[in-house]
Amino acid sequence: MNSESNIASSGVSDAGYRPATTQPFYWSVWREVWENRSIYVAPILVAVVVLFGFLVSTIGLPERRRQVLLLDPVKTRAAIEAPYDMAAIMLILTAFVVGVFYCLDALYGERRDRSILFWKSLPVSDRTTLLSKATIPLVVLPLLTFAIVVATQLLMMLWTSVLLISHGMSPASTWTYVPVFRNSFVLLYGLAAIALWHAPIYGWALLISGWARRATFLCAILPFFAIASFEKITFGTSHFASMLKDRLMGFAPTAFAFNMHSVNRPQLTPFTYLSSPGLWLGLIVAAAFLVVAIRLRRYRGPL
Repeated sequence: MNSESNIASSGVSDAGYRPATTQPFYWSVWREVWENRSIYVAPILVAVVVLFGFLVSTIGLPERRRQVLLLDPVKTRAAIEAPYDMAAIMLILTAFVVGVFYCLDALYGERRDRSILFWKSLPVSDRTTLLSKATIPLVVLPLLTFAIVVATQLLMMLWTSVLLISHGMSPASTWTYVPVFRNSFVLLYGLAAIALWHAPIYGWALLISGWARRATFLCAILPFFAIASFEKITFGTSHFASMLKDRLMGFAPTAFAFNMHSVNRPQLTPFTYLSSPGLWLGLIVAAAFLVVAIRLRRYRGPL
């Protein structure tokens, strides 16, 4: 009787037990962040340099602001917003460079230090590992860059406000011509558009990282220089170089509509961007690169 009750109680206990999920993808992403400090250290250092440069540039700002406010609204807005735009551009470029070099070392690094033997012994698939690595430049870095850019611009605006108030001027011009919420939304949209447009670049870097035995950066860029040079010398054309240029900067004409005569520029054009053949072709190519990189990690051993 006791044994039956024990079995019954054990059955109820087992039926009510819900084993905790290990969430391998989630923890794989966190592992990448923990092991690659440059993901967040480099943008923070650049933000510090930008803030220091802005601090130096604000010497004599009240006098310059009085002169700027006498201009027409378009020129006034451009002059006031210029340092904030430059800070965002510097941090976005930093995120792109960090993302490329992270991808070039993502698979090569673990093959070089032979830690791949340990990571492949864990119950985490190669697909999960590659997707977690691709998440860093496509999701983590854009979100981190967004937070750092917003924080940097807010500190710049606060310092400008304090400086203007100390000279008997109103800080309203800064907050009027640099709308925080609108600019933050445009920034987030722009970072997402850039990340998706650059997806094949990151995919190619991951593929090279899993294939090359040394000098991943040279292995990644030399084929493109060779093809572009061959085309130019042989046919006298630059179609391949134009394609590379479009892959680097072609997101802007489709994601934004620039109107130099409008105070509220640029305008967002998400439908034009999402319907662009270049976006979807790039995503298809990026997916193909990731598939090859997954197979390379599955069969490639340590160096």
